[in-house]
Amino acid sequence: MKTVLLGYMGSGKSTVAKLLAKALNLPFIDLDDYIEGKEQRSIKSIFEDKGEIYFRLQESKCLNEVLTDKAPGIVALGGGTPCYANNMELIRAMSTSFYLKGSIATIKQRLSSEKAKRPLIASLSDEKLTEFIAKHLFERRNFYEQAHHTVVIDAKSPQEIADELINMLQPI
Repeated sequence: MKTVLLGYMGSGKSTVAKLLAKALNLPFIDLDDYIEGKEQRSIKSIFEDKGEIYFRLQESKCLNEVLTDKAPGIVALGGGTPCYANNMELIRAMSTSFYLKGSIATIKQRLSSEKAKRPLIASLSDEKLTEFIAKHLFERRNFYEQAHHTVVIDAKSPQEIADELINMLQPI
């Protein structure tokens, strides 16, 4: 069974998933990288050429492929993945899921330094960024909170978060 990390952009899904995969000696799958491999192009170019609906359909198809593969592994999702199609139902049924939950302030702090690398927020002022994050977190909260477990990431390093997940995954 797969372990899935979900949450908003900047919550550390990929970074923590890599640490977790290494510590548990399991394969790491970044869903966005998986989609790019299948499509032979970047997420950005998929959005530009085919649009969001096409992307979300491919994302759902790829998520299904990754989760139906019975081999254990650690999967980092895109921030929007749980919010489309029946993806959250699939995640709940076919994996152990963790919502990496950050406050608006934490997410903003993390995203401010990498705005240039993220097309969705590259042109936003700091004030608009706060508003953007707050709106998205509100819209997506219902999906994110359906994860099996929630881990608060505020004031924690990626390694501390990974260690917390390892402790939660260990059988008692």
